[in-house]
Amino acid sequence: MTLKDPIRATTILAVRKDGRSVMAGDGQVSLGETIMKHKATKVRFMYKDSVLVGFAGTAADAFSLFERLEGKLEQYKGNLTRAAVELAKDWRTDKILRRLEALILAMDREHTLIISGTGDVIEPDESVAAIGSGGPYALAAARALLAHSNLDALSIAREAMKIAASICVYTNEKIVVREIGEKE
Repeated sequence: MTLKDPIRATTILAVRKDGRSVMAGDGQVSLGETIMKHKATKVRFMYKDSVLVGFAGTAADAFSLFERLEGKLEQYKGNLTRAAVELAKDWRTDKILRRLEALILAMDREHTLIISGTGDVIEPDESVAAIGSGGPYALAAARALLAHSNLDALSIAREAMKIAASICVYTNEKIVVREIGEKE
């Protein structure tokens, strides 16, 4: 571990099923190969609790981007797609912002978006999306559970994250799951 190793927070999963929209995040924060924290909360509500947002990547960078996204959501009255596009444009073109190392997963009742610093705003075709080191594992597990089980969105998110935690060394089982419409 060196001072140059970034502090990273990983594995966020969004799931939609039967009109429910949930997002899950694990609690692990790593500095290089060292676990620094077990119970970080990486999923939060924004804009009148109508948008869920999670991050993977460098923690300080993600918090800076959260603030900017929150400002864009306020500016565009909760229009997630417009706010995400404007954030991505700023992120890609601003000299300081474009150095930030993080991915954002954001969802409201209609959209799930992955936002990156290269100007990408991706809305996946499927009803699941994931980011972070354990993201591919959580995504694969959630897709399988959606296709081959009767679990609800909340249960799918929780179980898929547990599967990711059993595979990815940067993901743990201290899982926080939030649902749009719930009160924190």
